Amino acid sequence: MAQCKLTPKARLQRWLFSGALAFVLLAFALVAAVSLTPLPASLIQGPPEPGLLVLDRHGRRLTELRAPDRAEASTIRLSEVSPALINALIAAEDGRFYRHPGVDVLATARAFGQWLTTGHVVSGGSTLTQQLARAVFKRPPGLWGKLKEALLALRIERELSKPAILEEYLNRVNFGPNLRGIAAASRGYLDKPAAKLDLAEAATLAAIPRGPNLYDPLRNPAAVRTRRNRILERMQRLFPIAPEQLNLALAQPVTLQRPTFAEGAEHLVRALARGKLERSLRQHGALKELRATLDLDTQRELEELVRHTRKRMTAYHGTAAAALIVDNVTAQVLAYVGSPEFASHADLGQNDGVLARRQPGSALKPFVYAAAMERLGFTAATLLPDVELHIAGEKLDYAPRNYDRRYHGPVRLRQALASSFNVPAVYTASRVGPPEVLEMLHSFGFASLDQPAGHYGAAIALGDGEVTLGELAAAYATLARGGIYQALAFANRAVTAKGQSFEVPIPAERRVLAAKTAALVTSILSDSAARAPGFGETSVLDLPFPVAAKTGTSKAFRDNWAVGYTREVTVAVWVGNFDGTPLERSSGITGAGPLFRDAMLLAMRGRSPAPLVDKQGLIAQNVCPLSGKLVGSACPHSQIEWFAPSHVSTQACDMHERVWIEPMSRELSASACPGAEAHVIEVYPNEYQSWAREAKRPLRPGVISACGRAHGVLNDFPASTTKNALPALEYPFEGARFLLDPSLTRDQQRIVFRARSPRAVPLRFFLNGQLLDEVNSPYSLSWPLVPGRHQLEVATPDGQRSQAVHFEVE
Repeated sequence: MAQCKLTPKARLQRWLFSGALAFVLLAFALVAAVSLTPLPASLIQGPPEPGLLVLDRHGRRLTELRAPDRAEASTIRLSEVSPALINALIAAEDGRFYRHPGVDVLATARAFGQWLTTGHVVSGGSTLTQQLARAVFKRPPGLWGKLKEALLALRIERELSKPAILEEYLNRVNFGPNLRGIAAASRGYLDKPAAKLDLAEAATLAAIPRGPNLYDPLRNPAAVRTRRNRILERMQRLFPIAPEQLNLALAQPVTLQRPTFAEGAEHLVRALARGKLERSLRQHGALKELRATLDLDTQRELEELVRHTRKRMTAYHGTAAAALIVDNVTAQVLAYVGSPEFASHADLGQNDGVLARRQPGSALKPFVYAAAMERLGFTAATLLPDVELHIAGEKLDYAPRNYDRRYHGPVRLRQALASSFNVPAVYTASRVGPPEVLEMLHSFGFASLDQPAGHYGAAIALGDGEVTLGELAAAYATLARGGIYQALAFANRAVTAKGQSFEVPIPAERRVLAAKTAALVTSILSDSAARAPGFGETSVLDLPFPVAAKTGTSKAFRDNWAVGYTREVTVAVWVGNFDGTPLERSSGITGAGPLFRDAMLLAMRGRSPAPLVDKQGLIAQNVCPLSGKLVGSACPHSQIEWFAPSHVSTQACDMHERVWIEPMSRELSASACPGAEAHVIEVYPNEYQSWAREAKRPLRPGVISACGRAHGVLNDFPASTTKNALPALEYPFEGARFLLDPSLTRDQQRIVFRARSPRAVPLRFFLNGQLLDEVNSPYSLSWPLVPGRHQLEVATPDGQRSQAVHFEVE
């Protein structure tokens, strides 16, 4: 049977039908392939986690944390990008962006043809959408990889609008080595936001994605300019650009403006990012922008002061320092430097001296005395003992010593705090009670003191605990605010990675100290005359304006501190070594003091200092500098002291008396005796007698002249001269414990008993009821240690006996 031949027309129709069917099948397969191509999870979840851009209080750049992938990156909305950049990017990479479905067939065919004719790639055929696809998934090599990229690009176009694709592209594509996204590139190369790019700058940045290393403006500015100019000319063909604007852009050199960083702010940024400072930031998730409370100019100057301190401290074997400046009204931190050089591995520069816990030394004393004023009614004139003191603790017995290794006898609270004497501070802490002192410190924000009160004991007055520089700054700022505590504020506004903006809550205020008490403490800390016995007539704490300041030196000289305030600002500084190595010959005044002074001058620059002490409601009285009581008729000197109305002094001085003395023999005489001269003597309670004699204070002569006896001088003396007339033991103290050393002989292990007497008579030492010896002033007796429990007493020849002291030798 003969086959029927198709006519040309029928043959054409078959071909057309087959072609149409093939096209339909291909289209269906393509649609199915696109539909089955999943969107990468990273694209569904939004832009990758950005780095954290930190601005100062005025919106100026401080520093930036890199993203988790170590790239400098920040998310940005399309509306925040200059239109010139969008046009430049389309001209550079994808002129038919708004007309293709994700793959530009014409551009691909052109690129393929150029490759066939020349043997190498002349132009790319990838669209912006394909480049985005390449950025969100790892493309396999070869033709299969190109096909998967194209399918993903088509799927992206089906799911996202053109503006959304552009926004994702601008946030995900590399614009330089370790620069992800246009926001990071604009800041990294030009130090300006992407919204403010001009025509030439937009074309420069649009040139980079084609080859981030090849077209790195820092390394190859000439190559970048050539490509930039080609992009500008292409832009003129695609978008309306005035000729003069184009010529101006073509003539511009590739000018870069690298951002300057506040290097010391890295500690603040990391602490904020990790939620160590502003806990409220945690609930908002990843952040892309944070406006800190810092002032960029103040921050940079403080960084330089800290670096200078690092060089200066070399003489003391110190390598680290940290500093804070706080605005007292708002509690906002204006400058924050955690170490001299963040990048210094040798100095452990990544340690943050603001947050590190260290012993504060004497810097806690103001709060101990504040507790005594509030709990016990102490005043600035309260007389405190600066003599040998022993306090029994849970673990060991404690005997504080002053920094100058001397005792100063009876001292007023004002002098004890201003001169930072240790013994009166420990005595005061023991009177108030360690639990009550710790409670006061907690109210001032010292959360780092997290052990029970018994762990610290009365030694907490000398910093036997660890606190942070930030806690000290907040506590002293509380004194500056008249007793109102407010946690430090480090940030005031933030923007999340999703573009949500929110204000950081302002820390709540609470009163922790009476305003009058705070005023009295401030008065003492700013009293340079009261500070003189401990620090000399002049020191680095004396500034051109009133400042309340306190220094601190920890055990073994490991840490130097200086903290202080005006009404306007608080400054806190620390100097030491991050590895705990002790400083050499350096104290709070010599080590931290100079940095404190410079930082306070910086903080107060341009400010008019308000009166530091609020004396409203306080009462001024004339007191005797020796006794702290109202000036008596025999007092040679007086000074003004301030009191709260409920604690004004009502007693006259009883530590000065006027007597008559024979000038040649220096014996006690009477006014009726020939040649007798009037003198003012000092009368001390029994516990100060030994100190007064050793200090050669003007005491009552121990011998009465014949004329004086004839005139009945003994009967003329007021009772105050013989008060507390019983003798007393000074050493050992009640409950003392001594350990015998088996490597030494018994005679090599001795202690010296010491006593005092209000009268110039011999004293007899009785051990366990048995007389050891009778001695004259200065009443000391060496005794070899004997195991057992012992009782020691002293007595005068006429039978006046001291209180017994019990001690043990093991």
